[in-house]
Amino acid sequence: MNTVQPQSKHPKGLWVLFSTEMWERFNFYGMRAILTLFMVNSLMLGESNASIIYGGFLALCYLTPLLGGFIADKYLGNRYCIILGGSLMAIGQFLLFYSALTFDSSLESSKMIFWLGLLVIVFGNGFFKPNISSMVGSLYPAEEKTKLDSAFTIFYMGINIGALLSQYFVPLIADVVVDEKRDVHAFKWGYLIAGIAMVLGTLIFMFFKNKYVVDPQGNPIGGLPKKSKLEITDEDQAKFTTASLTGIGVLFLVLFFTFRYFSVGEFGFSNFEIGTLVKGIIYPIIYSSGISLALLILMDKKLTKIETQRILVIYIVSFFIIFFWAAFEQAGSSLTFIADNQTDRNIFGWEMPPSMVQIFNGIFVVMLAVPFSMIWDKLRANGKEPASPLKQAFGLLIMALAYFIIAHNVKDLGNSGLLAIKWLILLYFLQTVGELCLSPIGLSLVGKLSPKRFASLLYGVFFISNAAGYALAGTLGAILPATGDKHKKAEELGVNLQDVLDKKVTLTTQQAELLSKNQIPLENHSFAGFEITNLYEFFMVFVILCGIAGVILALISPKLKKMMHGVG
Repeated sequence: MNTVQPQSKHPKGLWVLFSTEMWERFNFYGMRAILTLFMVNSLMLGESNASIIYGGFLALCYLTPLLGGFIADKYLGNRYCIILGGSLMAIGQFLLFYSALTFDSSLESSKMIFWLGLLVIVFGNGFFKPNISSMVGSLYPAEEKTKLDSAFTIFYMGINIGALLSQYFVPLIADVVVDEKRDVHAFKWGYLIAGIAMVLGTLIFMFFKNKYVVDPQGNPIGGLPKKSKLEITDEDQAKFTTASLTGIGVLFLVLFFTFRYFSVGEFGFSNFEIGTLVKGIIYPIIYSSGISLALLILMDKKLTKIETQRILVIYIVSFFIIFFWAAFEQAGSSLTFIADNQTDRNIFGWEMPPSMVQIFNGIFVVMLAVPFSMIWDKLRANGKEPASPLKQAFGLLIMALAYFIIAHNVKDLGNSGLLAIKWLILLYFLQTVGELCLSPIGLSLVGKLSPKRFASLLYGVFFISNAAGYALAGTLGAILPATGDKHKKAEELGVNLQDVLDKKVTLTTQQAELLSKNQIPLENHSFAGFEITNLYEFFMVFVILCGIAGVILALISPKLKKMMHGVG
């Protein structure tokens, strides 16, 4: 019988997965940096629709890991799913490149190619994301599972190095201003280099997987389930009855139409406007899938009491972090629009492209990931490490603080004042601190609490909380009030937009059509029955949501720690 000696260093397989994930994230975040700006400036979809589509797209990217995890566990294994997913994402990026190449000649055809490209990326991401995360935990022997928080923090740094590189180079070549006017034809180059990065990441994994991505005994991990060299017992496989699957299917349909009604106010499908379609189809699918899958896993009769309680901890934490991601993912929609339209982006005489402002998140993660890993290790060694749910509560509270600070700095801007970029930089710094308390810790928590037979599938469940957060992010991003550029444009068209929004004047039909054509809103948006009239009120929505979620999660953390039964 082989005895695995404790490792003083992280296995080389971690660095292969690190590199693969780094280039995949370069691909994804590079595309994300310019996505909403491309939709608004080239496809002419408007900021509200762009936010909703952006949220729906990201949500689907975190829903399809459920499918990818299931197929990996049952049929293809982690390795083949990673290669398939990487290939699909590269194809999707090249489709976006073609869409950005042709929108001038045929806008409608360009939109169709754009939707197809996003769909291909969605499925590629679904195959890729849960499987590469799942393989990280398999690199370590059981007696070294305490190193997983450090391993996932290092892995997470790879994610953010990719994000950092892409958020510099992609905006530099794709978000270009010439003679004070954005070059809408430059977006295509961003999609092209994103696709090339994905090809590179996939090739790295293909060439080095057999040599380095192995378990502590040297056996390749993530192979075909039926041909794996590791013994798979009946206890390692999840089995669901026909009755349970049928019941969950019925529940999904009931939940889908319930969420649809609350999203768009109807059960049927009479409105085919793109924003309504996303809110009325994709968002209900996200929410319904999360609840249905969670219940399905709990129907496995082989679950012990301890396994059930540990899974419930994953579910409870997953619910609360929805609100974190709803705030965090404003980066690619509302915060990008604010950076574009109402921020002084001058840094030492250089005008930073608005899509590049997101880069500060990547910079701060790369700076802070290793120190955070060392902090957790030192606290663990001294017996003072907070439980994982409490760490995540800290993340939510720090996010609330970030939005509270920026809310008070936009309070007196009015319609023409510019926000100093230092406040957006501070926002991203605090977001990053919160993110490091929450996201890598969550990935590690799922790895430590999941029964083996549900390993990839429960990563899919965890990612569906991200999906729900992104769907909520799309909904919240769409309530962004009119920024300074909209007021200025309306003034150039002979209309006082503030009077329109305050309902002090009535527009003629011609004026209303003119404003709509220029993507200028004719009324304020509302959330939970409250009208959002300015940026201060908009940012305070995130303060309230994240603050309440953080306080509740902190209060119940001792109970969750008991339900984890000794897992840190």
